[in-house]
Amino acid sequence: MTVVKSTLPDDARRIAGDALQDTLVDMLGLSLIGKQAHWNIVGPRFRSIHLQLDEVVSTARGFADTVAERAAALGVAPDGRPETVAARFQLPGPKEGWVRDTDVVQVMVEALEEAIRRLRERIEATEKPDPVTQDLLIAVTGELEKQRWMFDAENWPRD
Repeated sequence: MTVVKSTLPDDARRIAGDALQDTLVDMLGLSLIGKQAHWNIVGPRFRSIHLQLDEVVSTARGFADTVAERAAALGVAPDGRPETVAARFQLPGPKEGWVRDTDVVQVMVEALEEAIRRLRERIEATEKPDPVTQDLLIAVTGELEKQRWMFDAENWPRD
């Protein structure tokens, strides 16, 4: 059932809707990864990374809302239910329990890199069907690249 009539043709709406749904799952999952690490980080860089994780969580949650509202505007019902996120989430995350600060940095770099890789595929897929959705995905990617850079800078100096 479509409650909201889309301004896009059906094929374009399907492509954009799939890209937005997958991004919604990634953003919700990324916010959970960030909070899990935030609660369990230990080590000498605890405070700075603890605060940086909150920034990632806030960013991911904000984009989740924006992405879901874009999907709704296109007549695609966004699905952020826990069971949907659990079934479809594919980004790496921290191990259970306390996590050393250096390991948190590494897992955040890896999770952000994978999210960015997946977003770039969606950017390419939405170029022709829906440039507005593509523009949103580009904005999400730019912010996640900034966050990845900030975590990666924590790895300096490299061995």
